[in-house]
Amino acid sequence: MISRRSLLHLAAAPALVRAATRRTEVSIRGDQFLINGKPTYAGRVYQGMKIEGLLMNSRVVQGIFDDLNPETRVRWAYPDTGKWDPDRNTREFIAAMPEWRRHGLLGFTVNLQGGSPEGYSKAQPWETSGIDPNGNLRPAWMKRLAGILDRADELGMVAIVGCFYFGQDQRVKDEAAVKRAVINTAEWLLDRDYRNVLLEVDNETNVKAYDHEILKPERVHELIGMAKDVKRKGRRLLVGTSYGGGTPATSNVVKASDFLLLHGNGADDPDRIRKMIQTSRGAEGYRPMPVVINEDDHFRFNEPDNHMLAALGLYTSWGYFDPGKSNYADGYQCPPVNWGINTELKKQFFGKLKEVTGA
Repeated sequence: MISRRSLLHLAAAPALVRAATRRTEVSIRGDQFLINGKPTYAGRVYQGMKIEGLLMNSRVVQGIFDDLNPETRVRWAYPDTGKWDPDRNTREFIAAMPEWRRHGLLGFTVNLQGGSPEGYSKAQPWETSGIDPNGNLRPAWMKRLAGILDRADELGMVAIVGCFYFGQDQRVKDEAAVKRAVINTAEWLLDRDYRNVLLEVDNETNVKAYDHEILKPERVHELIGMAKDVKRKGRRLLVGTSYGGGTPATSNVVKASDFLLLHGNGADDPDRIRKMIQTSRGAEGYRPMPVVINEDDHFRFNEPDNHMLAALGLYTSWGYFDPGKSNYADGYQCPPVNWGINTELKKQFFGKLKEVTGA
């Protein structure tokens, strides 16, 4: 007869086995990304441009979104139920992932503090932080994140997991709590043996809306270093931070980072994208390392020169950002989000992605 203690042990075993048998591991060799030791998109060239080793991605930061402010929570209600449901949001995100993957998407960005649920906002009265005022991780957010990361691991996808977002960082009370949150996030990911993750300390470090000095460009490298110092069995996370649209990386961040994250928002000008990438690579401390645009809201996919092609021409990964509106009809940032490939713009992106990657 199996004892109660044995039954309890067996009940816990699947989680332990899963953590010990992760399928997907991202690594870096020079300026290339590798998955399970092999360059991404192996051998792929598109219009004379090398695609092998890149990480084509999409900004889908609201995958674990919730709003603790009852006054604003009603804004995100689903049209069919009249209610907001964070678990439904994550379930539908997870259900959409295989189709993204079939079109060649290998990376995506999700953030513990989300992103503006209006796309672009001057004020952010909502409370969408998966980090509490003391820097602890909120269990409901992390449970939803685990579901996404587990599915990504099964699909061979890489998650860029962000910690902080401007407009929500003030929900964390002080610098000690900010440091605690970054360390807690790194420990949480490593304790669960996630190997398919890149850590983004904060989204757009140079945006003036950040309250905490350590999240700003002059000091954010301190947090990158702290995250890199967290180890489990000798293993650590790959860590970086991103900059606002058109802003090149600064030397202190270049020196501290494993990869560079840049954004293409702002003026629609492919030459501006090229300059941003070239300036970042020219910063003191640069050495061969991946450069990734993980947010760009300019498309024109069928034209001979656009932001995506400008990035690919300089061997830089590119990320699709489609904010849309809060109506379950379009976009990937404004809840309630329809995570499917359901609009003409999404179809254009995923069609071009499939063409570029040979998926």
